[in-house]
Amino acid sequence: MALLNNLSQYFITLVPRIEEEMRSIVNAPAISDIGASLGLVQPSVFNTMLNYHLGFADANGSAASVYSGKRIRPVLTLLCCEACGGTLGAAMPGAAAVEVLHNFSLIHDDIEDRDELRRGRPTLWKVWGEALAINSGDAMFSMAHIALEATIDRGVAAEAVIRALRVFDDACVALTIGQHMDLSFEKRSNVSSAEYLTMIKGKTASLIQASCAIGSILAGAPAWQVTALADFGAWLGIAFQLQDDVLGIWGDPQKTGKHDSDLSHHKKTLPILYAAEHDAAIRELYFGEADSKPNEPMTADKIKLLRTLIEERGGRAYAEQAALDAYNKAMHALASARISGPAADALQELARSLLGRAS
Repeated sequence: MALLNNLSQYFITLVPRIEEEMRSIVNAPAISDIGASLGLVQPSVFNTMLNYHLGFADANGSAASVYSGKRIRPVLTLLCCEACGGTLGAAMPGAAAVEVLHNFSLIHDDIEDRDELRRGRPTLWKVWGEALAINSGDAMFSMAHIALEATIDRGVAAEAVIRALRVFDDACVALTIGQHMDLSFEKRSNVSSAEYLTMIKGKTASLIQASCAIGSILAGAPAWQVTALADFGAWLGIAFQLQDDVLGIWGDPQKTGKHDSDLSHHKKTLPILYAAEHDAAIRELYFGEADSKPNEPMTADKIKLLRTLIEERGGRAYAEQAALDAYNKAMHALASARISGPAADALQELARSLLGRAS
């Protein structure tokens, strides 16, 4: 690929290639030599479910192009690979694997969280039922591993692939620990801001950390450089989530695409938890209603009041400062990786864009 000089050009060039690789992963007629020997191919509905969730098809199986995320994680994988001297063609299956793994977690999260919509469409379990949706998530989990293993066929050393798989599986465990904590928070009104920060390290930061580490590993980077880029990804993931927390309360719905504030459904995010820790009235107003009316969205007047009270008690400022602190740590880690060139510049630009975004 010709070297590009800004982040937008990288996204324009890389995202279609990532999505082409993702299609090849989920549309392989026989997933393995064993499956082929048994004559096992994907049933049409099975394949439709995979493509529907990824935004490649509608519920009838017809081709579609539905927005299904920014593809930030695989782009990070490819930028880290190129910045460390690797080739994008060799790393492409690994980048696509990261995104397919992310989507496996979303399928299961939607079921566990009882979310009926994702990006404006009914979630997989709402269309086909929980059992088949769980099965589709399981398939994506396995397909993601097969895709990462396939980087051997692109010339990546087997030792590097094994190291990347270890990081991949470590991230899977971290994801499930983060989701466990998040689910447990739903039944508690005494969640602390410190507990919340630990939870997002697993649920959000771990896979972004893995995305950066895997890209550098597939490039053959030395261990110290892999560690530096992994740290960059971890802190970037934390900053990303904390910015999301601020947007979930004070963001413009026309830009965020979220028509309900995080307050509406009693979500526990950092601005809320910090303010509740410092004001008993906020704690009672927010968590008291959640306990007495757990399934009822909060009224618009109460949301407006809480939004004001949380900001006055420093919840917004605290979350924004925590996001900035995480961003600064990410940039320090990136500097310690000692990379340069267009891909390194794009990593810096991407980090800045994630912190300052409005959606």
